[in-house]
Amino acid sequence: MNPALLTLPVFVPVLFWAAYHYHKDRHLPEPAGNLFLSFLLGIGAAYLSKGLYIGLGWIDLRYDALALADGDPIGLLAYSVLAIGPIEELSKLLPFVLIVLRMKAFDEPMDGIIYASFIALGYAAVENVYYLQFLTPLEAVARGFAGPVIHILFASIWGHWIGRAYLAGRSILVCGLEGFAIAAVLHGIYDFVVLLSPIRALPVGALGIVILWIWRLKLLRQMHHDAIRGTEE
Repeated sequence: MNPALLTLPVFVPVLFWAAYHYHKDRHLPEPAGNLFLSFLLGIGAAYLSKGLYIGLGWIDLRYDALALADGDPIGLLAYSVLAIGPIEELSKLLPFVLIVLRMKAFDEPMDGIIYASFIALGYAAVENVYYLQFLTPLEAVARGFAGPVIHILFASIWGHWIGRAYLAGRSILVCGLEGFAIAAVLHGIYDFVVLLSPIRALPVGALGIVILWIWRLKLLRQMHHDAIRGTEE
């Protein structure tokens, strides 16, 4: 099979979710270059995450999550909440704080979610490319669409918390820590449930994702309406 076709399950969902978020931000759309840069930052975040996992190995704290799922569920829960969630969310959050917040176009509450989502897209793209070698074509398509959603949702939590504080002129430290902690714990719990029992966990994981997506959808809708009212006043 043509190698380019093998990557379609990764890049078609990326284009779909990128277009979706660009449409959601249609009132005051962000510069395309900024969004592309955020996507590239997400790719870099994936490699930063890999480096942090390697660092855990240097101090003998790197574990095989699948092995823990087979024989040590308590260990898996601890590893998921204290390592997987924090490492992956921190890796995405750092470029957001260090680079994205400095962009002049970052000027409305919705931007926190939009830029965090594009970072998450880049991160998920790298992750999905890696997993292609282990998946059937059908599994690759399913993961291609689901993987970005999961990373987008968790990134949206700290993106919203930090963006809102930044635009209000408040210190982002406390809000950033709160948003990061919530996202990292939820991410860790999600991974724990899915790794422990992938089939039986499907409805539980799906329910959690739907709840978060509804929260995010309502938040985006409210911010869009607020932005329109702000320009009309």
